[in-house]
Amino acid sequence: MMSTKFERFQFTPFINDAIKDLGFYEPTEIQERLIPSILKGESAIGQSQTGTGKTLAYVLPMLQKIDPSKKELQAIITAPTRELANQIYQEVLKITKHCKEDEEIAARCYVGGTDKQRTIEKLKNQPHIVIGTPGRISDLVKENALFVHTAHMLVVDEADLMLDMGFIEDVDVIAARMQEKLQMLVFSATIPEKLKPFLKKYMENPKFVHVEPKQMAASKIEHILLPSRHRNKVNLVYEALKAYNPYLAIVFTNTKKKADEVADGLMSKGLKVGRIHGDLNPRERKKMMKQIVDLEFQYIVATDLAARGIDIQGISHVINYELPTDLDFYIHRVGRTGRAGFSGMALTVYEPANEDALNKLEKMGITFKHVDLQNGNWTELDDRNKRKNRQRQTDDTDKKAQSLVQKPKKVKPGYKKKMKWEMDKIKKRERRIKRK
Repeated sequence: MMSTKFERFQFTPFINDAIKDLGFYEPTEIQERLIPSILKGESAIGQSQTGTGKTLAYVLPMLQKIDPSKKELQAIITAPTRELANQIYQEVLKITKHCKEDEEIAARCYVGGTDKQRTIEKLKNQPHIVIGTPGRISDLVKENALFVHTAHMLVVDEADLMLDMGFIEDVDVIAARMQEKLQMLVFSATIPEKLKPFLKKYMENPKFVHVEPKQMAASKIEHILLPSRHRNKVNLVYEALKAYNPYLAIVFTNTKKKADEVADGLMSKGLKVGRIHGDLNPRERKKMMKQIVDLEFQYIVATDLAARGIDIQGISHVINYELPTDLDFYIHRVGRTGRAGFSGMALTVYEPANEDALNKLEKMGITFKHVDLQNGNWTELDDRNKRKNRQRQTDDTDKKAQSLVQKPKKVKPGYKKKMKWEMDKIKKRERRIKRK
């Protein structure tokens, strides 16, 4: 088997075998910058967008540091959603399956919505590594079923989302009972101010790595703007979905209530629609994710919870029913499509109130195509900024006229009228020049 550039990290043979088996040859930027520090036992903060390879950046060195001969808990990975926790767990299993029989690393996944009593019974034997949601892990800690005092490594994945969802307190409960010399690894797309007191409490001079995405959004994503123009937005999204006939489309809303409203509206028009949001109970969510993976739906309506961490294969179209209030989420949303080198399309239905947000996205490097949809037909519209540019041109002409016509030192009656006449003459001349 050919060697890889991961070998310079001097991982144990089973990790190198797993890397080759997974087909990875070269570390990503965040892996390159964080793996050596994590191997040295340093705490670290990794700020990066989705799709930068951060999961392996902490999973590989963490597995390297586990001592299989000690039958005790050594590492904990927390994630804000059950789906993300399960996804990380699957990544861990892909690597631990390469362990030799006498050096097996036991990993377990604990999330809400599963039988807690059965979990407690099975914890007579403590695993080496636990992956799960903070609520369920802290429950098991409080029940004295999971012995976290032996663990010295803690990962907080998607920390800003943890904060938004109110899970940081649960993470605090877990961290407070772990070893005093705790190696904490925090990963987040943004580092909000409200997260900083928690970080300071557990981390002393952590290594900070900020990986800027090469582009704000994947290069093969086409960004399209569709003005709502006081039309019924559910009807407009329905028309867009019918016109696109996507392989798999995900429609994003900002709230659970709106997600249900849009999903119900689309279903009333005969579309088979899946939905993902926080109000689904655990069984419904599990069933929904399975149906989505099995391609039972062509259309999914979701809140931003689905934009973070959940990897749904084959999304060809993303539709923003409304722009997110936090514009970083725009990148997360559209990042669901155009993955692994495929092209994708991101359509945003916008209203006049969204102008500032759209301008900010354009400053972030997003280039929009402006279109309209009438009777199932797409037409290209003028650039939204055309009127603004025309206004700016007029302003420039005004400024030039004002600079050329000075107020006389000795004013005579009617001087203002004379100045205005002079300025109008200059403005007309300037406009004629520009038209040529």
